[in-house]
Amino acid sequence: MEEGFNSATGAQAVTGLAFNRQAYVGVANATYGSFTAGRQYTSYYTLLSPYSPTTWLTGAYGAHPGDIDSLDTLYRVNNSLVYTSPSMHGLTVSGSYALGGVAGRTNAGSTYSAAIQYLNGPFGIAAGYQRINNAASGGGAWDANSTTSNAGAQAGVSGINNGYQTAQAQQRVAVTGGYAFSAQWDVSFSYSNVQYIPGINSKFHNEAIFNTAGAVLHFKPLTVLDLAAGYSYTRATQSNGISSSARYQQFNLSQYYSLSKRTGLYALEAYQRAGGQTIGTNGTSIINATADIGDGQNSAPSSSRSQFAAGVGIIHRF
Repeated sequence: MEEGFNSATGAQAVTGLAFNRQAYVGVANATYGSFTAGRQYTSYYTLLSPYSPTTWLTGAYGAHPGDIDSLDTLYRVNNSLVYTSPSMHGLTVSGSYALGGVAGRTNAGSTYSAAIQYLNGPFGIAAGYQRINNAASGGGAWDANSTTSNAGAQAGVSGINNGYQTAQAQQRVAVTGGYAFSAQWDVSFSYSNVQYIPGINSKFHNEAIFNTAGAVLHFKPLTVLDLAAGYSYTRATQSNGISSSARYQQFNLSQYYSLSKRTGLYALEAYQRAGGQTIGTNGTSIINATADIGDGQNSAPSSSRSQFAAGVGIIHRF
């Protein structure tokens, strides 16, 4: 059982959820794998996460714009069942399904995913698929509420995808991988395709697709020092009357200094530049795309095409 809270005030990270991160029970066997039930990450995230951009850049600033591809830790799924196989010569497979809990509509509000991962010495690669079906409101229209996610909200709602909250479903296909050149140098990469699928009651009418490609270079010049730099490019398709599709370029830097095995100091810097057009919050109007760094700015996107963010902090591992 995991709980997130504000260290300055003690407030819950997600109001109304005592264990807002993971809360599950299960069984594991070295021969047959593991099976768990409860609130947890999907197979898509679990097997892709070793090479996520957030590994060295953190999710607040390092996640792809708005965390549109859910490669950070923000999305946990209620009522989920997850099976993960043991590693077989470096190969691991996993599948998950979350019941939506909508009476009379088995598919509404459900989430399912599958992923495969291969690790071989300094090289690793993973691929995954995830579909989130929105729940229906009392009037029967598709809306932003998915009964399987954090506090009833969709995954990664931000300035990037605000206009597509009325999608009937959203799908993600992603590939991540990496290679360690030595104990001091390694590189990771990621590609994702995110689709917002309209239903009969959606405010937008054509499927919207966001493609993102990114890479992170990690350098460890000293035993106590980790440095990382990342870049990602996101581009949306032309749809729903948009002639100049939205695009986002994001640059990240990260520095971490170990004071001890458990405690360290870190600093983060990020810059994003947006271009083109997207759909506004009402799901119909066409507006200029604005910047929204990582997932730390999802509640406070820029009012312009550019955004810069920086932060410092201390980490202590118990």
